[in-house]
Amino acid sequence: MGRRRIGLAGCDPLGLTVTPLEALHRGPFAEDLAQLLVLLERRRVEALVVGLPLDDRGQPTPQATHCRRYGERLVRALAGSGRPLPIAWVNEHSSSWAAAERFGLQGDRTGRLDSAAAALLLEQWLQEGPAPQSAPEQPGGDPVEPATIDPCTVADAGSL
Repeated sequence: MGRRRIGLAGCDPLGLTVTPLEALHRGPFAEDLAQLLVLLERRRVEALVVGLPLDDRGQPTPQATHCRRYGERLVRALAGSGRPLPIAWVNEHSSSWAAAERFGLQGDRTGRLDSAAAALLLEQWLQEGPAPQSAPEQPGGDPVEPATIDPCTVADAGSL
């Protein structure tokens, strides 16, 4: 969840095929929520997988703190609008680099790179988990231990 765009990806109901979707260009939270609600209904989303940009040691970065706060706020807002969803956190360290290499998107600023990275995160999460959890009542909780992205495995996986 970037400050300008949110890369989006989805999968088929069985979790076999992952597809990058059009990135959401960020605006005020209420506008983001309205756009996401339409997408969640249309795609029949059952859980959210949110990337956290951790550092090389797996520690949260300032952007990871922002992503966690935004994800928690989103889950609370969805629940408040009658659309509660569980959430899983994934370590997105190196995911943009891996997506740029895999899809030839170096330097992309259109959102395609963000969504390609989201697709890699979703693929990894579908393979490794962890299971999504209900969002914590209070911000700052850690409902799920982040899974990790292995750039070598992702880069060698071939194209979608």
